[in-house]
This record gives sequence, C-alpha cells and structure tokens, in this order.
Amino acid sequence: MNVSKHRVVRLAGIALAVLILLTLVLAPSGDRLSSGSTYSRAPDGYGAWYAFMEKRGTPVQRWQRPLAALEHQTPITLLRVRGNFSQSGIAIGDRKWIEKGNTLFILGVWQPVTEAPFSTQLESSQGNVKIETRRRASWNNGKTQLLGDHFGAVVWKETLDKGQVIWVTTPYLAANAYQNEPGNYAFLAQLLTETNQPIWVDEYIHGYRDPDAQDEETAVGNGLEYLARTPLVPIAIQGGIILLVAILAQNRRFGRPQTIDPPEVNNSQAYIRAIASVLRKAQSSKFVAQTVGKAEQLVLQERLGLGSTPLEPEALVKAWEAQTGRDGAELQSLLRLS
Repeated sequence: MNVSKHRVVRLAGIALAVLILLTLVLAPSGDRLSSGSTYSRAPDGYGAWYAFMEKRGTPVQRWQRPLAALEHQTPITLLRVRGNFSQSGIAIGDRKWIEKGNTLFILGVWQPVTEAPFSTQLESSQGNVKIETRRRASWNNGKTQLLGDHFGAVVWKETLDKGQVIWVTTPYLAANAYQNEPGNYAFLAQLLTETNQPIWVDEYIHGYRDPDAQDEETAVGNGLEYLARTPLVPIAIQGGIILLVAILAQNRRFGRPQTIDPPEVNNSQAYIRAIASVLRKAQSSKFVAQTVGKAEQLVLQERLGLGSTPLEPEALVKAWEAQTGRDGAELQSLLRLS
C-alpha cells in the first residue's frame, strides 16, 4: 500500500511540473505583443514614430479589428509591424484584399542571413538609414528594391494586381531605439505617403481590440485561426499530458521491479522423460513393453492377494477369472503382449 501511495505522489509531481512548464512556455508574452506597437514606449515600440507622424501633419489611424473588417473600406495603406520574424507568405484573404488596390507594409520578414555587416548605413532619398540586421532578400523575379546594398534588399516592393506589398527584413526600421536616426523615420514616412492613401497601423496583431472586435472575430475570418488564438490549444496539450501520465500510471511503469520465481522442477518426471527419450532413440519399444508389463502384472497380483512373487500367466488368469467372474481372454491377451 505504501509503495502505491509513493507512486501516485511521484506521478502527481511529474504531472504538476509538466503543467507548470507548459503554462510558462505557452502563455502569451506581453513584451512580445507590444513589440512594434505605437502604444509602446519600449525600445522596440513605435510610439516615438507615431508622434513624429503627428508632428509632421501626416494623419495615422490605429486599426484594432481583424483585417477582414477592412473589406468595405476605400483603398488604404496598412502598416503591420511584427514583433518577431514571419515568413514572407501572404494569406489568401490578405492577398484578395491587396489585389483590390490596397497597400500592405510588413516590417519583420524572415530572410536568410548573409555576409553583410550587422550594422550598416544605407543611403536613401531621405538621408542615411541605419539598419541593424544581416538578413537580406534577393529582389529579382518581378520585385523592386527600395533599399539595400550589394548583399541584397532590405526593403522591396511586390505588385499584386491593383495593390502592392512592401516588405522590410527588420521589424525595427523606425522603432523608438532609432529616435536619433532621422533618416529612418523620414524614410518610412516617405514610403507610406507615396501611396496617396489613408495610413492605418495594425494594432490588432499586438493585442489591442475595439469593444465590438470580439464579435467580429467569430463572424469573420477562419474559425480554425480563431480557435488557435484561444486558450483551447494549451488546454488540449495539457489534457494530453495528463492522459499520458494516467496511462503510464495504470500500466505501473514506475513501480518497483518484481522478480519472477523460476518454475518448480519435478525431478522424477524429468528423469522419466530423459529415460524415455533415450529408449526411443534406441528403438527399444519391445523392452519397454516387457518391463512395463511385468510391473503391471505384479500390481495386479497384489490386488488379487497373490503376493509379489511373479506367477505364470495361466495361474494369474485363472485367479482373475475366479475372483472377478469375467472372461480371462482379455487379460490373457494383455499378458501375451507383455
């Protein structure tokens, strides 16, 4: 009983440790969400750039709803600053929205690391732009480079029907950390204003929601994407871990090893089998029949009260007939075989 209790306590401790680890890993990070947000004053935020745009008289609006809610808006320019690198693919819904004549800026696109220096000053029409990344993109195949060097493109443009996408390899092009780099702020402002469209900043991806945005989440967009943003995924993973631990506990995988007792050996039976195997190989069936027959004859004599001295078969048959009243032909045939 004590061993069982210790095993349950041990398994419960393992399950609790796994759940704590999953909670720490899967819990959304506030710093990760605020990275690139115009509400953030952190070095990787864009609060200073937003103030810069207001000061120069360029209106910038904050968008706090799903992108699908922009479907009925007039052509606009949407700036999306990601806190971490993302692949350069476009979702089907985003692509259709762009092809209608909208412009999408994506800052923080994954590209391979090159031999370029980590910190460089790249020339632009707005002065030098400080870039701190070694990632560069190949800008061939219908793409237009807007900023880069001989290692590749840092900013490039891709046309999709009536709209366009502008990619930037670094998410920190105009972050708060570059307030002393006027070329960075001015260069991003120039790219945005060249479209001659209203400028919006996507704050929805940073966790900011309008009061009615929750209803729009369930009404538009992909239902699987919505479920992926809810706590159902970590809950399902935690439930799977608990189920696995329960299965292991049921199978007693963590119990003490139990020794298996060796089977008991019957020496007499083993000896008889060994002798029988030898006689069989020697083809001594006649000898076996005679030996067994004589032993059985002595047993029959003792039961008939004739003693243990071997008698002639005829005398034994007559005694058996007299005491049992049965025909002695059957017994006589058996004695003949032996």
